[in-house]
Amino acid sequence: MVEINNDNLENALSGGDASSKNQPQISKEEEIGFHNGALNTLANERNELLKMIQNVEMIMQAHLKRLEELGVKIEQKKK
Repeated sequence: MVEINNDNLENALSGGDASSKNQPQISKEEEIGFHNGALNTLANERNELLKMIQNVEMIMQAHLKRLEELGVKIEQKKK
């Protein structure tokens, strides 16, 4: 897992010095728009992931219920 530098997001994301000459300079408004767009996209992705997890859980529960109806006892693993 990549460690995120919360103190300097630009360095964390670019893997280097944000003031280097290789990086284009953008206005504050453009940067705000970029970060807002990224957050909106990530929030939507998270919501879709939660929907997938809910669907998988629902299908697993249906299989567990049917197995119980067939007389198969399933032990749940403890965390």
